[in-house]
Parts: sequence; C-alpha cells; structure tokens
Amino acid sequence: MTGVAAALHPVRLPDWIILDNFLGKLLMRHLKFAPSWLRFLIIFLLAMGILFRFFNLDGKVYWHDETYTSLRISGYTINQAKQQLFNNRVIGRENFAQFQGANPEKSLNATIMTLAKEDPQHPPLYYVIARLWMEIFGNSVTAIRSLSAFISLLVFPCVYWLCRELFNVPLSVPGVAIALMAISPIHLVYAQEAQEYILWLVTILLSSASLLRAMRLESQDKDELVKERQRSDLFAIWSIYAVTLAISLYTFLWSGFVAVAHGIYVMSTAKFQLTQTVRTYVLTSLVAFLAFMPWITIVLGDFFQFLISADKTTMQSSLIPVLPFLLMLLSRIFFDIDISLDNPLNYLITPIFFTLVGYSIYFICRTTNYKVWFFIITLIVVPALPLIVPSLIAGGIQSSTEAYLIPSYLGIQVTVAYLLATQLYNGSVSRRSLWHIIMALVIICGLISSKVNSQAETWWNKGMSYDNSQVAQIINQTTRPLLISDALGNNYGNVFSLSYLLEPKVRFLLVNNQKIPKIPNVFTDVFLFNPSDTWREKIEKKYKLKTDIVYSDNYYSVWKLAKSPKLR
Repeated sequence: MTGVAAALHPVRLPDWIILDNFLGKLLMRHLKFAPSWLRFLIIFLLAMGILFRFFNLDGKVYWHDETYTSLRISGYTINQAKQQLFNNRVIGRENFAQFQGANPEKSLNATIMTLAKEDPQHPPLYYVIARLWMEIFGNSVTAIRSLSAFISLLVFPCVYWLCRELFNVPLSVPGVAIALMAISPIHLVYAQEAQEYILWLVTILLSSASLLRAMRLESQDKDELVKERQRSDLFAIWSIYAVTLAISLYTFLWSGFVAVAHGIYVMSTAKFQLTQTVRTYVLTSLVAFLAFMPWITIVLGDFFQFLISADKTTMQSSLIPVLPFLLMLLSRIFFDIDISLDNPLNYLITPIFFTLVGYSIYFICRTTNYKVWFFIITLIVVPALPLIVPSLIAGGIQSSTEAYLIPSYLGIQVTVAYLLATQLYNGSVSRRSLWHIIMALVIICGLISSKVNSQAETWWNKGMSYDNSQVAQIINQTTRPLLISDALGNNYGNVFSLSYLLEPKVRFLLVNNQKIPKIPNVFTDVFLFNPSDTWREKIEKKYKLKTDIVYSDNYYSVWKLAKSPKLR
C-alpha cells in the first residue's frame, strides 16, 4: 500500500489490541515500571515462596500415592513387590527399599513398561524425569520431592509470559501474579509432592502462553517487508505450542480438556469461521495428538480390557457434597491451614474468598476485551466441567480429585492478580487504600498458610495416609513391635507409607490372600493393620486372644493383640 493510499485508508487495529494499548497507557501514566515498594514486595514474596518450597521436604508423610510413584520409578510391578514382601515372612523396613526408587536391577525401559502395563492413566514423562533424577540424587524422600520443588520454580517465568500475552503490561499484573502464586498454599502442596501435578501446571502455562503469542502474531497487520520474518516467527511459536501440548499430554491425561478449552477459545475468537489462524491451530493440535498417539492407544487398550474383564470391582471412597467441597478448594488457593470440610471456620472463610474471586471475574469481564477474559473463563470452566457434572449427577465428589482442577486454580489466580494490580492505581485515594488493605490481607493469608504447612507432619492432600504419623507414633512407643497386614485394598500402599515412619525395631509380617499369619513369640506387641472382621476373628480364634482397637478413621483401622501370642 502506497503512502497516499495508506493516508486515505488508514489501517484499523483490532479492538482488543486498542484496548490492551489503552490499558497499558492508563497504567503507565502512573508509573513506567512498578513502584519500588511493589518491586521489593514481589521479590520478597518470591524469595519466601522459594524458601517454603524447599523447607522440610521430608517432614510430611510420604503417602500412599507417592509410594506408588516410587514403585513405578523402580521398574517393578505390584505383583513382583507383593511376591517378595507379602509372603508370610518377618521382614524389616529395609526390605521395602528395593521397590522405592531407582535401582540397578531395573532399567528406565522397565519404568515405562510397568506404567504401560499397570498404570497407563499416568503418562510416563514425569516418571522418566524422576527416574533420571533419582539415579543422580538418590532415593530419599527429600530427593524425589526436590524434583517437584525445582520444577515449581519454572512456574514463575511461565506465568509472567502468560500474563504478558494476556494483558500486555510490563510488570504490574505479571508481577502480582508471580507474588500470589509464590505464596499460594495450593501450589506449595503440589511443589512438595512426588507426583506429576506441578509439572502439569508448567506445561499448561507454556502451551497457553505460546497459543496466545501465536494468535497475536497472526492477528497483526503485516506489510510485505516483515511478512517473511513474521512467517518464520509464526512457524516457531506454533511449533512451540505443538511441542508443549504434546508434553502436557504426556504429563497428565486431563490435558486433553485443556486442549479442548484452547480449541473453544480459538474457534470462538474466529467467530467459528475457518480463518488462517483456525487452520493453523487445527494442524498444530493434530500434530501434538499424533505425537501422543502411542500412549493413547495403550490407554484405550487398558480401558477396553477393563470393559471385557470379569473383575470390575473398584475401590470406592466416600463422596463429599460438591458445592461445599468446591468452595473449600477455592479458599485453599489463598488460605489453607488444613481445616476439614465440617470445620465451622469454613463458613467464615469460604464466603470471603468466593466474593473476592466472583468480583475478580466480574471485573475482568467488564474491563478487558473479549479475547482476554474469554480465554481465562474457558481455562477455568472447561477442564472443571467433566469433573463437576458427573459429581452433581452422582450426588457427591471424591476428595482425591482436587488436583484435576489445577487449570481452574491458575485461571482464578490470574484473574485475582489482574484485579489487585489494576486497583492499586485506580480510583480515589480511599479506594486505592482499601485495595491495598485487601491485597495485604491476601498476602498475609498466603504467608500464614505457608508457615503452618511447612511445620506440619501431614496435610489434607495425604488422603488415606493422613494419620500415618499418628499410627507410627503408637507403634514406635512399644518395645518389640510386629505389624501384620495383608495386601487387600489400600493396605499395600499404606504399609509402604508406614515403612518410612516406623523405627528400625519394628518388624513386618505381611501375608497374601488373608492367610493366617505364623506369629513368632519374640514380639511383645503385635498390631493388625486394617484387617477385615473375618480375618481378625480367625486370628483371634487361632491364638485364643482378643484384639483391641487402637486407631480408626474413615480409611483404615489398627488393632492390637491383647497380650503377646504364643505359638502352638
């Protein structure tokens, strides 16, 4: 286009770019960069968040699901572990070590193959990384959890990139988002967990930011001089999106719903027309899913095997009311001191944070372009719907599903960060002061939560192993204890978990198929871990003894023989 033609027909920028530029200028009218106090606050909270992530890594219960992580890393199958441990012989806790980390007997390929055979719903990427990590740093609890802690540090540059692509401001919103995520209790939980969830968060951030970047480049008007360079840039950024989406799928299967959210966003912003951006997106997504095809065939094969199998028994955990549970999870994003759902304090806490999040969503929808707020809404809603809708139909939700809402946590935190960052410089002095106070309270809640979490022996995410430290304390107080258990239900994983907490003097007698154990008479205190009533009564009858319950909760019970048994 010539200069005269350009003057007669000026190029109109898209509305969302105009609004982004206006918002940037409005904020930068007050500051070219964030003021000194905000920069120092962000740096301080970031430093505190990093310290909390690496503090006391081995202090909490290494729980049921984490022991399964270590088993997968070891390359052994569950049956192989049961054959060597649950064989009616007295063993020590050192016998568990072979099945709890990297070992020379099994290769990296064995780790992948055991996942494909026994646990295909968990893609292999995290386990491969963890296997390599433990070969270098050892098999301790600190070593395996430090991997998640280090991965969690990638969240901060990634969320900065995502916020820059969304809001196009230098520091304010991205900086506040980094600060909030640094001290977020929910992120601290998964940053110290030997599971794949924090890696999943990083892949969600990378794929989302690269998608927004690619769409922004596609929408920019280009003259002939820069088209060629931008074409190569577009190819690179779309390639990054394909790679990060494939990595996300190889990290956690629920990434498929994040991809659906991305697809809905791309199609809606294109007004459901087959634009160049839509065509490129479809092609790129297809490449990512084709890269994931080898594992998805394994998953489908396992699913169909389950359908034709005669044994369809599954462990059903108790269901929790959906709405109270979701409100509690929402408050845990900002404040979490490990209070239960039925604690009266929840009735005070959850309405406060529900109001904050609700107003944040309202505010971002009112003050940003459709292409900004709709991306966040789809990220919050779409991955959550496949979890919430069936739970509403079933009349309850399982407490073990909270990690599936990580994309929703992310969208909510970005929304609140935008609200706080913009309100610090908006309106009258009294209005700004009010939002300074609100931001201070949110920060204080995060710091208190992190402090309490860092000193606790257990936390709500430990699920069925929540009270293992209490059980271990009961057993450790005895002189010559013996712990008897079978491999039914969740006993297998919980016995592994207890092996990390029990002292070397404690011995294990593990049996398969609820056989009557042969109890030596050298032990002064004999405990039965989560026995069925039938099995416990058989043991009582054989040894002519009574059993007394010493611990019980919703997940398991522990019984103690009334006195030292004598062999027949």
